Amino acid sequence: MPVQWAGLSPELLLTVDRGSGEQLRAQLERQLRDAIRSGRLRPGERLPSSRELARALGLSRGLVQDAYAQLRAEGYLVTRVGSATRVAPSAPTPPAAAPPPTPPGAAPRLVADFRHGVPDLASFPRGDWLWAVREAARTMPTADLDYGDPRGSRALREIVAAYLRRVRAAAADPAHTVVVSGYAQGLALAFQVLARAGVRAVAHEEPGAPATVTAAARAAGLSAVPVPVDADGLDVTALEATGATAVVVTPAHQWPTGVALAPARRRALAAWALRRGGVVIEDDYDAEFRYDREPVGALQGLAPDRVISIGTVSKSLAPALRIGWLLSPPALTPRLVEAKRIADRGTPTLDQLALALLIESGRYDRHLRRMRTAYAARRATLVTALAEHAPRVRLTGLAAGFHAVAHLPDGVEEDTVIGEALARGVGLYGMSACRSLPAAGPARLVLGFGDVPERAIAEGIARVGNLLG
Repeated sequence: MPVQWAGLSPELLLTVDRGSGEQLRAQLERQLRDAIRSGRLRPGERLPSSRELARALGLSRGLVQDAYAQLRAEGYLVTRVGSATRVAPSAPTPPAAAPPPTPPGAAPRLVADFRHGVPDLASFPRGDWLWAVREAARTMPTADLDYGDPRGSRALREIVAAYLRRVRAAAADPAHTVVVSGYAQGLALAFQVLARAGVRAVAHEEPGAPATVTAAARAAGLSAVPVPVDADGLDVTALEATGATAVVVTPAHQWPTGVALAPARRRALAAWALRRGGVVIEDDYDAEFRYDREPVGALQGLAPDRVISIGTVSKSLAPALRIGWLLSPPALTPRLVEAKRIADRGTPTLDQLALALLIESGRYDRHLRRMRTAYAARRATLVTALAEHAPRVRLTGLAAGFHAVAHLPDGVEEDTVIGEALARGVGLYGMSACRSLPAAGPARLVLGFGDVPERAIAEGIARVGNLLG
């Protein structure tokens, strides 16, 4: 389908060489033919008006009109009264690439995809976001269109800091808050700064997100060391034995097991950081969604001088926004700000101001309340469906977030279940991907229900229930 350019006359890159000896009209005709034959101009696409093209190339309008007339005669262009000159629908174009062959035994279309880490994308508050963007564009000072403070918009930093103090019991200070483009950038900046400060190894939870942490650590010149997680969260004694001086944790809702870091472990982790001069990187990734437990505050509030807390709106709104923040220990703030400045000079300001308005207006809280209700209903549907179709499967990690851990019975293999479920049109994902050593733990599935409607949850589990044991 051709692009329908808006405006009076789209631009087109053509050149003329007055010293080549070739007539200018011949050059123009040749370049237009080549652009159409090569596919650079597609059937139905609009060309610049003869007046605009003549002005751009420094030619007479009559010469351009004559070139267009010649190409119309050859069948390359068409013109209708009152309409622009366009590439003819039947103009010669390069052959389209053949679609890749469908492999034998390919899986059918998924009726349910239990992909984890994805919120309900269809529930993104488009109307509220459009209102916030328009309002931000209408009210933003002209000075805010400049590069600005690499820490981010002061308006957003103040509102985020106030929000995190209120909702997460964080010791948040706008002066030590750095707006980043999502968790991945926040983690990369933290690792860069720690590596320059002399850190050589960073620990991470096992199971956890080894691929993400290891890749970011390697890029910063750090080694990554796994530390086991049990029913109380990260094993701080095991952390001590690694010799690492930095660790990445998910204390409010451990990824992927779903346990919360126990109070005694929180105190032990803060004491470890103080004693070793270490730094804890807190991934505060989905603390907004809880169901049947008391809220758990941010670890950063317990040890603000030793914790870098990373939060984003990827789970609360949508990953596509690419907005997050770091709560930085004061001693690290200048280095984190400089690393952010070098990386990209700052996250897009208009989006920051829109998010600030969304939070300040109460629309963000309203969206979160609506999504808690939706996720709670999907959680209940998942529990009911598994109880009916796979009663031997035990579920854990349901107190918060929008994923659960399904413990498969002895003798049931992750890979077998995942492959056979795919053939039935259901996407399942194993916990092996969350381990440094994929075969190191019992067979479990991580069932994301954030972006799966209730009806699809029920149908999907019904289709694969007998596979789960």
